[in-house]
Amino acid sequence: MLSFKNIFRIVALLEGVSYILLLFIATPIKYMANDPQYVKMLGMPHGILFIAYVAMAFMLKNDYKWNNRTFMVVLLASIIPFGTFYVEKKFLKPNRNG
Repeated sequence: MLSFKNIFRIVALLEGVSYILLLFIATPIKYMANDPQYVKMLGMPHGILFIAYVAMAFMLKNDYKWNNRTFMVVLLASIIPFGTFYVEKKFLKPNRNG
């Protein structure tokens, strides 16, 4: 069975992938090919994953024993491309935080 921490790791991965797809594939297609369908298709799932990531970060802050600075890095990573991958590698590994 998946723990809440492992679900957060999965959400972080999916949020990062959806953000990259939205920024580097869907948005250029929207403006260069005048085709907004990919932004419409990826926008809602990304938004849901973003909200889930932020909400779960708040819920897990004490479990991971993040200080305020680390917590801000975790939150800011959700708006920086590839940021959630950094957070996963640096702060979410199971052998590091249990």
